[in-house]
Amino acid sequence: MKKLIYILCLCFLFSSCSSNNDNEGYTPVALDLEIPEIFSNNIIPPIIPNDNGQTVEGVALGKRLFFDNTLSGDQSISCASCHSPQNAFTDNTPTSVGIDGIFGTRNSMPLFNLAWNYNERFAWDGKELSLERQALEPVENPVEMHSDWSDVVSRLQNHPEYPELFRLAFNTSTITKELAAKALAQFERTLISANSKFDRYSLGQTTLTPQELNGLDVFLREDKGDCFHCHGNPNNPLWTDNDFHNNGLDTAFTDLGLGAVTGDPNDNGKFRSPSLRNLAYTAPFMHDGRFATLDEVIDHYSEGLQNSSTIDPLMKNIAQGGVQLSAQDKADLKAFLLTLSDPSFLTNPDFQN
Repeated sequence: MKKLIYILCLCFLFSSCSSNNDNEGYTPVALDLEIPEIFSNNIIPPIIPNDNGQTVEGVALGKRLFFDNTLSGDQSISCASCHSPQNAFTDNTPTSVGIDGIFGTRNSMPLFNLAWNYNERFAWDGKELSLERQALEPVENPVEMHSDWSDVVSRLQNHPEYPELFRLAFNTSTITKELAAKALAQFERTLISANSKFDRYSLGQTTLTPQELNGLDVFLREDKGDCFHCHGNPNNPLWTDNDFHNNGLDTAFTDLGLGAVTGDPNDNGKFRSPSLRNLAYTAPFMHDGRFATLDEVIDHYSEGLQNSSTIDPLMKNIAQGGVQLSAQDKADLKAFLLTLSDPSFLTNPDFQN
């Protein structure tokens, strides 16, 4: 009897493993991220979760899901609808519209260099604590894709191709929202932008104009632009500190930002510092898309700062309304900022549908 029970247990264990692992012995092909020279020289390696390593099959699946309308409630929009490759993976409206014709309250964040987000807080307010968790949220958000993950999984499971694609990527044809999110995150981590004019200048491959060089000086000087505290410097090619700041947009807040996530009133009005890369393609600007042009952004920091109880200490010129740049310094600063844009990122075939 003991022997029979032992055999039955082995059979049950084998059948359980078989149901969870459709192809024992099969291993997806590992895919290392292509680390740009400008990154390898200056910043630490990318963050790749131990339970979601990059694979050829996982990235291919994530790319397909990213561009697939199947994820939305009425199957009319995809992730790419609000994160278009032609706009450096954002869109060109102040706030994005969902399937029900409702506009949200936030500007669609551009997606690139996400594997170097060292604090692992994603979205304007930092509410998602990993890229995988962030990938889950828009599907069920009522003003975005307004779907239900159980419905999405059912559609994917009954699709003629997706079960096999999941088997290749994750060694199981049983689809779950967690595996879909892992695939999306794998694809998004490949969205690397590091071929701007300034990148090539930093590598000694090109030169900057006198105006662009003066703009860099304005950017770095505390007595002028004083931009580098939140947006880095040539030694930080991410061009963001990935932290959260109240940058003087309002005296009072209808959107609490990080404060709504942490519950700490000291965090009210704080939002992520976005990267300054690809500004030529990502207008409008700020978390609510209030500034239509880069000139308006520069004007804000020059003379448009608004004081409030949580204003960031880095806004040292709040009493004067800003850093008070001259017209020439504004023009030069803009010229420098535009050198951080990477046209090849928009046309990379690996990122196109």
